[in-house]
Amino acid sequence: MPDIIINFLEESDAQELFTFELTNRAFFERVGFPRGDNYYELNNFNRIIKESIEEQEKGLVYMYLIKNHTGMILGRINLLSIERGSFNKAGLGYRIGEEHQGKGYATSAVKLVLDEAVNKHKLHRIEAGTSPNNIGSQIVLIKNDFQSVGRFGKYIYKNGEWCDSMYFERILD
Repeated sequence: MPDIIINFLEESDAQELFTFELTNRAFFERVGFPRGDNYYELNNFNRIIKESIEEQEKGLVYMYLIKNHTGMILGRINLLSIERGSFNKAGLGYRIGEEHQGKGYATSAVKLVLDEAVNKHKLHRIEAGTSPNNIGSQIVLIKNDFQSVGRFGKYIYKNGEWCDSMYFERILD
């Protein structure tokens, strides 16, 4: 397993995270979803970070940075759309910088965030979606004991067209 840590997103991370996002913009837009030009304006980005931290403090999301042993940001991993009560679940999202792909960081980060999800956040279920073409992400999920539960046809509108999505789940009990 790669030597990484995950830490809650903090305002002091904003500048380094902004640089990380800018550096990887083209890659993330190829493999994920375009965020739009506004996301990459520093003042707007700082506002987004601040709002994310406020949501995190309320338990609505848990935003983590994936870092190596020197503290350099390798990626992000988040527990989103948290629903308590009868569901007690969250959605999982993650992204690893282009130069750090294929080194096991995503697999390790998912393992770490699942431990946080069950032991710290007391969640019961984690759900994740991925493009049918993103085999690497599907492998990360399967290595972390997620089960494929189906495919949604024309589920997400991306780059001017409706795209399918693969759906995975992991029960934490």
